[in-house]
Amino acid sequence: MKQIDDFRAEVADLSAVLAPLSPAGWETVTQFKGYTINDVVRHLHQGDQLALTSAERPDKFGEVLERRRQQRKEGLTPRDDARREYGHLAGPALLEVWRDTAERLCTTLSALGPDARLKWAGPDMGVRMFTTARQMEVWAHGQEIHDILGLDRAPTERLENIAVIGVRTFGWTFVNRGLPVPSDGPPHVRLTSPSGAAWQWHVGSTAGHVTGTALDFCQTVTQVRNVADTGLQVAGDSAERWMAIAQCFAGAPNDPPAKGTRRKVINAQGRP
Repeated sequence: MKQIDDFRAEVADLSAVLAPLSPAGWETVTQFKGYTINDVVRHLHQGDQLALTSAERPDKFGEVLERRRQQRKEGLTPRDDARREYGHLAGPALLEVWRDTAERLCTTLSALGPDARLKWAGPDMGVRMFTTARQMEVWAHGQEIHDILGLDRAPTERLENIAVIGVRTFGWTFVNRGLPVPSDGPPHVRLTSPSGAAWQWHVGSTAGHVTGTALDFCQTVTQVRNVADTGLQVAGDSAERWMAIAQCFAGAPNDPPAKGTRRKVINAQGRP
């Protein structure tokens, strides 16, 4: 399945960035909610473990999810939750466990039928979209690591998967916040892929448009950039309202970062 191959590739790319880090580098604080690089990878590992529960023990998934939701109500943040569960892992040991778990998840998902559906924090998802959601998490959280290390990251055609989940969560963005979905529907989305191809959705929509690079769109819907810090062209009420709060990941509503707060750091500390 292409989505599984893309997930594997995303893990491999981020692993290559992480492998040379010094112990001090792993403790570098990113621009994402005070997470260190160790925290980011613990968070990814915890998400993959939850995904394995959904795929391997769906009867237990609801119990695990409800426990985490209760922890959130009690004030335990996702970062501190992952620290409590996996704080004994850091640096190379954490990297090895995360990669092994991600590979186990890929193997498990590969064994499922193409029509299988899996439970998650938001609506149930088919196996392809479920896998894309894991790829999206690795790609999105990988951005704060690239940013704080001052590293460029060349976009790849794998962004198409993330763009798809971004487009498909137009309605979810509003429903998740208890807001009415715009009655005129989603806008026309036209993106330029890294190879120069045009990716389009909702052609002919009268609800405005979102145009620009696939990279800028994916950065916006995953909330690694404020839309104002991208080159996206957004026109129409529905499109503007969507891009202001776009959220393609499951869980409680999150606000995008403030303008100018998420960017590549120059002369960053914490390099290998």
